[in-house]
Amino acid sequence: MFPCIERIAEPPPDDAHIEIAPTVLYVGTPVVLITSLNLDGTTNISPMSSVWMLFDRVVLGMTSTSKGRENAVRNRQIVLNFPSPDLWPKVEAIARGTGCNPVPPHKEKIGYKFEPEKFEASGFTPQASAVVRPQRIAECPIQFEAEVIVCHDPGGDWPKERPEAFQIIEARVVRVHAHPDIVIPGTNHIDTAKWQPLLYVFRHYFGTGFDLGRTFKSEI
Repeated sequence: MFPCIERIAEPPPDDAHIEIAPTVLYVGTPVVLITSLNLDGTTNISPMSSVWMLFDRVVLGMTSTSKGRENAVRNRQIVLNFPSPDLWPKVEAIARGTGCNPVPPHKEKIGYKFEPEKFEASGFTPQASAVVRPQRIAECPIQFEAEVIVCHDPGGDWPKERPEAFQIIEARVVRVHAHPDIVIPGTNHIDTAKWQPLLYVFRHYFGTGFDLGRTFKSEI
């Protein structure tokens, strides 16, 4: 018998990577549907993918001209609804819609339209929240009710006058809801064998496998 010899992986050559300049940096983040309260008491839905979580906090990146950001800052209450991969057509159905009227010029230029009835346009079902005023989306297997803690502009030299300027919103999760079929019975744990998020990868929708389709803003 020959002794087992562990093979040491060779480091990649210096030219293993090429330098690129992508227009977006969405390497793979979950899609979240932010529901927020309009001035007239109705609920707006904002599809977005710039979100990350730490303990009971969520940090969101929302464009300054979005109705969702306006509502979140004004009312300090939102719901983060996490869709499953099969819901991507409903998400894309409202991807071109904005609650802003008139539509901001830079959004109108790339195809956005005013859409005040996003539940109807998407086919999603509104569901009452337990703690906050904005409604939840019944079809989404995981929902976070949250309160906005702080909102601030990006640091550094990002010019505020750019039409795609954004703000960073920190919110505290106050209630979590989940479909029973993705929860391990008798626990507070999500069954990861039964749950997978809808992912946004360089403007394409994925589950954890095949490419499901692309958003209208995809460049390829």
